[in-house]
Amino acid sequence: MKNSRPALLIATLLLAGCAGSSAPSDSASASTWWNPISWSWSSLSPTHWFGSSLQVSEAGVGEVTGSTAMTEAAIGKGLDGNYALRQGMRSEGGNVVSFWQAINGDKQVKIELSGQGTVSRIDVSDAGVKTAGGVSIGTPFSDLYGKAFGACRKGQGADGDGVECKAPGSKHISYLFSGEWHGPEGLMPADDTLKSWKISKIIWRR
Repeated sequence: MKNSRPALLIATLLLAGCAGSSAPSDSASASTWWNPISWSWSSLSPTHWFGSSLQVSEAGVGEVTGSTAMTEAAIGKGLDGNYALRQGMRSEGGNVVSFWQAINGDKQVKIELSGQGTVSRIDVSDAGVKTAGGVSIGTPFSDLYGKAFGACRKGQGADGDGVECKAPGSKHISYLFSGEWHGPEGLMPADDTLKSWKISKIIWRR
């Protein structure tokens, strides 16, 4: 009986490891197609599970810039191996858009990169990724702006429920603010309402 216990323990650990390494299944929307062989955990280094050192700059995010190829190898290297990568395509305005999603250890999408050939847009929703000025997910509108006029517009497409504002002094970075509002659809909330809204996404465009 004593000799069988170590063998039983080893078998249990092996089974747990196999179950934990299986790729998660996602239900795709009508406008999105996933390539099942494009899921990769190889870039998710255990040394990065406890936080990200990436930064959003005028050039891009981390080492990913507008000249970075839309390939797993190039994006994984540019994001410093902080995430697993998943590739997909979707239809936008009659065009097929290719994108990569960066997934953290909790299997949540934290960064999405899109473009044709090279990266043209990066959407960041990881609170651990900040701008050079320390702006991150959760920063209130009132910390950056006194009013929306001249800096902000209603969000477009999938961001239609939010308000997008150009980052002060930036040509490539903008912030998507989200919050409670019960006004007419398609209109911008008043400045008094926006004061309590917070950044839900940092967007970089080439």
